[in-house]
Amino acid sequence: MPLISIITPVHRGGETYLTETYNSLRNQTLPAGWEWEWVVQEDGQTELLGSVLPHDDRISAGSGRKGGPAMARSMAMARVRGDLVRALDADDLLPPGALDRAITTLTDHTDIAWCVSACLDLLPDGALRPGPHDPPAGRLAGDVMLAGYQAQRFPVVGTTMTAYTDLVRALGGWPAVPASEDVALLLLCEAVSQGWMIDEPGAIYRKHPAQSTAQPAHWDPVERAALDDVLLPRLEGLRSLGWRWSPARGLAVPGDPS
Repeated sequence: MPLISIITPVHRGGETYLTETYNSLRNQTLPAGWEWEWVVQEDGQTELLGSVLPHDDRISAGSGRKGGPAMARSMAMARVRGDLVRALDADDLLPPGALDRAITTLTDHTDIAWCVSACLDLLPDGALRPGPHDPPAGRLAGDVMLAGYQAQRFPVVGTTMTAYTDLVRALGGWPAVPASEDVALLLLCEAVSQGWMIDEPGAIYRKHPAQSTAQPAHWDPVERAALDDVLLPRLEGLRSLGWRWSPARGLAVPGDPS
């Protein structure tokens, strides 16, 4: 039975909205024959999850030493069983049909390795606001994500990406950086494979004072410069190798008869 794995990192103090997140996942409809699993990883070892997660056989809970969301996501990959993988933050929501649209996009287009989608900001007053920089729907141009990153106007929310699990594993998962690890993985996927933009919302991004992107450290220019120094040469190196990944062939080198 085909399976999509949803990965959510949680730290103590960040579980406030976790029940709402679960409810948005539980209410998803999927294409015929598909199921989901929710792989929840505590960033720390405080035994938090046992008291906040509902009883559901589709939930896999784990914990590990505190190291930030990138490390928690990577450790969660050890328990992923799905053909596809999608990140979902502990304070965000899936709008109706989000997983159905992502799965259908990838299964209908056999050369597409990952897809992203529009996103709605959920404001503190309950209002929903669409993102301002969404690219056109359909097959994405080669470096549209990289161009947005370099212009400091990233076109999508990184956690809207659904990708083949084999591709995520081939790229090493979420890079070990203190922030923007979802953006970094998306850029790595773009460097070696073809993506697709879904114009209907695939995530509801909750805006609140405690979220990580609202903290001054998230926008530290020294840290951003360090991320550039780590990420951009890696992207250049991937492109120079000429590797391309597709669902049909996996990772292939031009000229390789496989």
